Amino acid sequence: MKLPEDCRWSFPPVSDWDAREDVVAVGADLEPDTLVYAYSRGIFPMYLDEENKALGWWSPTRRGIVPLDGLRITKSMRQSARKYKCTVNHAFDQVIAACSSTHETGNWINQQFIDSYTELHEQGIAHSVEVWDGPYKLVGGLYGVRINGFFAGESMFHKERDASKVALMYLVDIMNAASMTLLDTQWKTEHLASMGGIEIPRAEYLALLEQAVAE
Repeated sequence: MKLPEDCRWSFPPVSDWDAREDVVAVGADLEPDTLVYAYSRGIFPMYLDEENKALGWWSPTRRGIVPLDGLRITKSMRQSARKYKCTVNHAFDQVIAACSSTHETGNWINQQFIDSYTELHEQGIAHSVEVWDGPYKLVGGLYGVRINGFFAGESMFHKERDASKVALMYLVDIMNAASMTLLDTQWKTEHLASMGGIEIPRAEYLALLEQAVAE
């Protein structure tokens, strides 16, 4: 995938980012070219307020990633992986809808986000992993944005035990098979840390990103 060289919006250069702040810009839009431009430069969108009025662009000073050679897989996860079936891009709309209703408060995935990432999906840039219990019961999954060797995990959900963990296992297998190098999780959560997620300084992340998107 060829990276966009410019954008209709003037995102500040890295040299102007506040080293103490996670938010590096406010405003802009969620058009596909804006999103690709931002992700390829280490920035992702999320609203600044629960009314979803102010769109912030974030690059955390401590960035969460899952090392592709460091995923921690428990016995329970292996058992669940044998129980479920995983697919890719079979039900993107169902996955993002489920992710949008995961949290009762603080959820930034509104209809505007759904529409924008669905358009990215139709362009072959946003992808979903689905986890099924039986042929028709969707029990977990995740979605995110791929740019060459980089995947930005946006959100995941589960309705049955370990389903989101199995989705992450499947994603890591796919990324390793495709010789991808960077799995971004935005922040390190307790859930991700239990699976081997770590956090690294922003400057280190940006260096890894530059290499991954050029692959």
